[in-house]
Amino acid sequence: MTLIRKAKPQESTIIANYIFLAMEEIAYNFIGEQSKEKAIQFLDSLIKEDNNQYSYENCWVVAIENEIIAAALVYDGSRLNELRIPVSNRIKSIYQNNFNPEDETQAGEYYIDCIGVNPNQQGKGIGSKILQFLIEEYVYKRRETLGLLVDTDNPNAQKLYLNLGFEVVGQKTFVGKTMNHLQVKPMPKNEHNSID
Repeated sequence: MTLIRKAKPQESTIIANYIFLAMEEIAYNFIGEQSKEKAIQFLDSLIKEDNNQYSYENCWVVAIENEIIAAALVYDGSRLNELRIPVSNRIKSIYQNNFNPEDETQAGEYYIDCIGVNPNQQGKGIGSKILQFLIEEYVYKRRETLGLLVDTDNPNAQKLYLNLGFEVVGQKTFVGKTMNHLQVKPMPKNEHNSID
C-alpha cells in the first residue's frame, strides 16, 4: 500500500539521498565542490533540524510497505528568507562559501522546492502521484496557490505539470538558469447570485 505522509527527523538520511537527486548541481553550489557524499551529508544535517528550507517539517514522503521511495519539499513562500538564513549561515560557517541565490518563491504561494524519487522507482508515476497529492492537500483542502519552477530546458517535466493543472505565470532566473514559474490556484468559491 502506498502512503504519503509528513517526514520524521530520523528519516533524514534517506530523504537527503532523494533530495540530492533532484537538486544535484545546486547542492554542489552550496558546498563549493563536486562531492556527492559531502553534499548528501550537508542536506542530511539540515533535514533533521527544525526551521529551515530543507527541514523534515517541510517534507512529505511516499512510503510503500514502510520503505520510503520518494520525498517532496514544500513550504510557505512568504517564509523563504527566514527559512533560508540557517542554510546560508551553515554554508558560510562550514564551507566558507557565500551562497545567496535569487528568491525562487515569494508570499502568495506554497512552493514545491523539489521532488526526489528512488531511481529504482522512477518511471512508475510516483512523481505524478506526489504532485496530485500536493495539489489535493494545498489547493483543494487548504485553498492555497501551489507553485514551482521548471528549467526551460526540461519540456517533458513542464508538460507533466501542465497536464496536472499548473499554468505558466512567468519566468525567473535561479542559480544562473532560466526557469518557468508555474502555479495551480484554487478555484474561486461560487458566489450565489440573488434573484431580484
